[in-house]
Amino acid sequence: MTARGRFVVFEGGEGTGKSTQAKRLVKRLEAEGRDALLTHEPGHTRLGEEIRLLLLHEDWQLDARAELLLMLADRAQHVSEVIRPALARDAVVVSDRFAPSSMTYQGVGRGLGVEDVDRISRFAAAALEPDLVIVLDLPDAVAATRVAGEQDRMERAGREFHAAVRDAYRSLAAERGWVVVDAHGTREQVADRIWAVVEPVL
Repeated sequence: MTARGRFVVFEGGEGTGKSTQAKRLVKRLEAEGRDALLTHEPGHTRLGEEIRLLLLHEDWQLDARAELLLMLADRAQHVSEVIRPALARDAVVVSDRFAPSSMTYQGVGRGLGVEDVDRISRFAAAALEPDLVIVLDLPDAVAATRVAGEQDRMERAGREFHAAVRDAYRSLAAERGWVVVDAHGTREQVADRIWAVVEPVL
């Protein structure tokens, strides 16, 4: 748990609506008069922007360990520069992705091992953990139809990779206390489901 403020993380495979729902939650919090910060990984800091380009928008074959370490460099800067200062002023920080992404994408999808990834991710985040992790869940076939247009390097990883990632989210959620939210329905319906699990944490 965070010492001050609240830290809420949105997770899930590609096409589940994380970014949309994170934005909606921040708007709702602000409408209630709360100090709320919307952020994301990778890329919220100046360093992170450069790392995001390397990770997602360069067309090369990255070693899985190199991919992970770049993600963790982004996370270390993100926590230090953005998240901890916001929590210190008692803000609600809402992040589109955090450590669970590393566990599922690199730990399972890339085969690096969940426990090893978790351990070095904790080091990168200086032991900061979310107060709430929300996993938005959709069947693979439905999620795939939502990822349209030009795709980044991670989105092009293939059907088997993304199926493994989604399965990892579901299994790890049960082990680690992440809250799985059904992402079917209208944006408003999903937002209401999310609010029902966020409100008790505030």
